[in-house]
Amino acid sequence: MDSSVCALELLGVFFSAGAWICSLATTLMSTWLTLSTELLPTESYELGLWETCVVQDLGGLECRPYDSLLGLPPDIKLARILMCVTLGAGMLGLLLAIPGIHLVNSCHGRLDDLRCKRALKMAGGVLCLVAGILGLIPVSYIAHLTVVRFFDESVPDVVPRWEFGDALFCGWTAGFLHLVAGTLLLTSCLCLQKDSCDIPVPIPLVGAQPGLPFIRTRSEYV
Repeated sequence: MDSSVCALELLGVFFSAGAWICSLATTLMSTWLTLSTELLPTESYELGLWETCVVQDLGGLECRPYDSLLGLPPDIKLARILMCVTLGAGMLGLLLAIPGIHLVNSCHGRLDDLRCKRALKMAGGVLCLVAGILGLIPVSYIAHLTVVRFFDESVPDVVPRWEFGDALFCGWTAGFLHLVAGTLLLTSCLCLQKDSCDIPVPIPLVGAQPGLPFIRTRSEYV
C-alpha cells in the first residue's frame, strides 16, 4: 500500500470527525443570530435553532426554549431538519470510512480486502459530500435572509436588526470540512483502484505436466 494513500485515508477520516463535531456544535449553539439595541446596551439577544437567550454584560445568561414546533418560522424549521440530516449523514459516513482505511483490518483476503475497503471508503466519501452540501444549505439560507432583512428599506432605521452569530461561521467551517473529507476519501479510492489494477495476476498454464516443458502450439503464434 502506497504511503500517500494511507495519508489521504487518515486525513479524510480526521477531517470527517472534525466536521461532524463542528456540525454538532452548530446545531446546539444558540448564536445563529445576535441582536443588540442602543436602548438596552447592557443586554443582547441570541437566536438559535432550539432556544433564544438574553445575555447581560454582567455575565448573566437566560435561555428559553421554543414553546411550539408549529409556531416556528419556516427558516428555523428548515434549518432544524437539514442540520439533523447532516449529523446523521456525517456520522454514517464516518462509521463507514473508519473500517475502510488500510490501517484497520476489517476484511479477509487480499482481493476481498481491497474491494471491501474501497466500497466502504467510497460510501463514506459520498456521505461526507452529502453532509457538507446539506450543512451549507441552512447556514447560507439564514445568512441570506439576514442580509436581506438587514438592508430592507421598508424597516425604519431605529428598529434593531439581527446580525450573524458565531454558529453560522462554525456551520460554514463544518460544511467545508465535510467536502474536503469526502474529496480525500474518494481520491484515496481512485488511487487504491489504480494500485489494484497494477497487481499482476498469475495465469495458470493449461496442459503442462510436471517435469515436462510446456510446448506452444502453432495456433498460439498466429
